[in-house]
Amino acid sequence: MSMPATFVPPPGARAYSLRTARGEFAVVDAPVADGVEPRGVALLLPGFTGSKEDFNPLHVPLAERGYRTVAVDGRGQYESDGPEEDQSAYAREELARDVLAQVEAIGTPVHLLGHSLGGQISRAAVLIDHSPFLSLTLMASGPAQISVSQQQRVKLLRDALSVMTMAQVWDAMQAMEAPEETDTGKLDGGLNDRDDLRRRWLANKPAQLLATGRQLCTEPDRVAELAAVPLPFHVLSGALDDTWPLALLDDMAARLKARRTVIEGAEHSPNTDQPLATARAIADFWQTHPGRG
Repeated sequence: MSMPATFVPPPGARAYSLRTARGEFAVVDAPVADGVEPRGVALLLPGFTGSKEDFNPLHVPLAERGYRTVAVDGRGQYESDGPEEDQSAYAREELARDVLAQVEAIGTPVHLLGHSLGGQISRAAVLIDHSPFLSLTLMASGPAQISVSQQQRVKLLRDALSVMTMAQVWDAMQAMEAPEETDTGKLDGGLNDRDDLRRRWLANKPAQLLATGRQLCTEPDRVAELAAVPLPFHVLSGALDDTWPLALLDDMAARLKARRTVIEGAEHSPNTDQPLATARAIADFWQTHPGRG
């Protein structure tokens, strides 16, 4: 589970519901910094059990480089609504078409960035229609299914969700975590971040977790399809990652002829582990590929 430093949007950013042809989606929308020449717009998709708040540390440094960033909760994820039990609503193509609707609502071509599960949803959107996108960054997101160890964790979660409430599953997960994973300090305002993480967890729709968890465990390798799309690609990860081994990410980058960035001191969530280095690498890539804008 990703652990953002704060659930409070950064200064200047606005949290609201983005209205699209496929419903409303909760976003954090951060404008370009004052006095900085606008260079483009980016749509940021979070990973499994994550949310738009995972990108809070990136908004300000990217705004200072001239980029408006819109981070979004996917359908059934945290503050975006979705069916409680209908897993078909969370099929990969449905989530991909949500992304296309979000870009249409933003109203301009965007740089697309997806973290983990968000990367695979981003890939599916690009494969349906690449025309709204200027580039694709896959952050800690691999070519196919997640590692065996992570598949086992997802299976445990899916088994638990079949017989327990979301609140009961949360309590069970906390009992299983190592002490250093549960003692994550304080949020802005002195609130314990476990309260915010619990609130986020309880807001997720069980059907979304079941459907996307299955997808992570069965995702086929679609790198060859993606390589045929005329977009610039960026494969970014931390220096350690147990969800997709770095060798797989290196190979994927080579197959895509993509820029490859490894963030030292970061693991599966470089956006929260090393946000300044991560933002610098992302902006450097976007600046190299301004696209049609």
